[in-house]
Amino acid sequence: MIEWLMVFIGAIMCVVGVLGSFLPVIPGPPMSFVALLLIHFSSQENRFTLITLLVLFAATILITALDYVMPIWGSKKFGGTKYSVWGSTIGLIIGMFLGPFGIIFGPFIGSLIAELVAGRKSEDSLRSAWGSLVGFLFGTGIKLLFTLFVSVLYFSKLIYRVGDII
Repeated sequence: MIEWLMVFIGAIMCVVGVLGSFLPVIPGPPMSFVALLLIHFSSQENRFTLITLLVLFAATILITALDYVMPIWGSKKFGGTKYSVWGSTIGLIIGMFLGPFGIIFGPFIGSLIAELVAGRKSEDSLRSAWGSLVGFLFGTGIKLLFTLFVSVLYFSKLIYRVGDII
């Protein structure tokens, strides 16, 4: 009974993990990784190897960190100054309290405002802000791909396990 509860909670965590790729308040990759741990420890058969778990754990940490760094990196790559980096960071923090649109456009608006306040031309400020948005979208795409991959692993283990029981 407890095994099936772990499997059920893991399945929910996989779905929530994928949703967390888009929703700012849900840490998608960590949720998906915990789902793998739940199915791994739910029975003695059909476990993941230690290497697989360690690689996926490292990927979870890396992708989670990249998600916060990508808007800043994008801003710098598109010619942003330190003001843009600070504006993007502040915009991201403020945007977290404003829902999904705040998370998406917070770094863009923060970078744009900071560059304009610093006295840069509007074209340069827009290019820097655009880089911030591109970085954010890239980070979101990486999270989505990872959580979908982990979900496929999870559900393939689940289907294989159900086949063994039946």
